[in-house]
Amino acid sequence: MNDLATALGFSWDHSAVPRNVTGNDVRRAVWRFGKMLPGYVWDAAVLEGNPFTYPEVQTLLEGITVGGRKLSDERQILNLSESADELIRLVRSGEFRIDKPTSDRLNGLIASGEALEAGHFRGEGSVITPVSVNMGTHGTHRPPPTEPGGVNLRRIFDHGTDILLGEVSDVFEQAVGYFLFAAFQQFYYDGNKRTGRYVMNGHLMSHGIDAISVPAARKQEFNTEMIDLYWQKDGTRMFRFMASCWEDAQ
Repeated sequence: MNDLATALGFSWDHSAVPRNVTGNDVRRAVWRFGKMLPGYVWDAAVLEGNPFTYPEVQTLLEGITVGGRKLSDERQILNLSESADELIRLVRSGEFRIDKPTSDRLNGLIASGEALEAGHFRGEGSVITPVSVNMGTHGTHRPPPTEPGGVNLRRIFDHGTDILLGEVSDVFEQAVGYFLFAAFQQFYYDGNKRTGRYVMNGHLMSHGIDAISVPAARKQEFNTEMIDLYWQKDGTRMFRFMASCWEDAQ
């Protein structure tokens, strides 16, 4: 556990991980994700502060534009939908992996037109600038620095994923642990939590486990628990939160 905490940057209490999460059928898990896609996209957009309503998301995903909304907000919805389609394709084809090419592919779609150099780790392109996460009264979370070439971030990613997948045997724990790792380290200039959740869900569905959506109604709770992760370097409360989101949807 000490090696795991060192590699990921945070720790958690293993008792917070539910042990009753088992996979059934990959096709069923992907089918359920596809059926709930408008709701998943809306939930994810609300977490980002997007003002689209659920009916508006449904309308937009049916190919009909929604008047009175910013093009940037519309683009964010479409990005979430297009990246979800790609995630479904990767899982169905058996190509999905928890690796950098998969993460880059999904971030390139999710953060297109929104992030600096979407689809590339910080520092891999021509832009070199620091990033931070505002924690309100708890100050600022500062992830690893942006360095030319992004070698430091690739090293952290490779070591973290190797340790996570090597030392943790439970699929649900691997998946949520990866999401928290991606959010904590901030590998990209933007879209880290969204990308991390897509990779998390790809791992779950690849093992026949239903994807997790964070309900829009629990946005404040989600933000509060994420701040606790950054501040305390402890993912226990986020594990319990994500587990409750999965259980409530069953």
